[in-house]
Amino acid sequence: MIDSTPPPPASAPEPDAEPAELLDQLLDSLFGDFCFWFERGLVLLEHTPDHLLPLKEQQSLRQRLEEALQAIAATRSLRAACSTPMAVDMDAMAPWHRLMMRVWNLSSMLRIAGVELPPEQRPQPQA
Repeated sequence: MIDSTPPPPASAPEPDAEPAELLDQLLDSLFGDFCFWFERGLVLLEHTPDHLLPLKEQQSLRQRLEEALQAIAATRSLRAACSTPMAVDMDAMAPWHRLMMRVWNLSSMLRIAGVELPPEQRPQPQA
């Protein structure tokens, strides 16, 4: 006699822990770098003279930096709320990368102009 009952549905395999941990480490490091540079950009704006960057451009850059920090916080929260590993689309991160490069350019412009800047305060790595 032939058994016609369908086999039980296969359960989804557990994601491999090593790639998931690597993804988390990479994204945490990347998000940390973005946050560091966006916060540094806010500090740099406090030291930016209007003749180097007009006030309207300073305000626009400040708004973009604050929005990017909020977006990264939201992305981190969404990833933390997920029970499975989740990547972040490169198209979503591309504007953050361009914004980080804008902060680097501002820093360079201020140093060339001889503006006294506070030292960078990088967070200590967690043990």
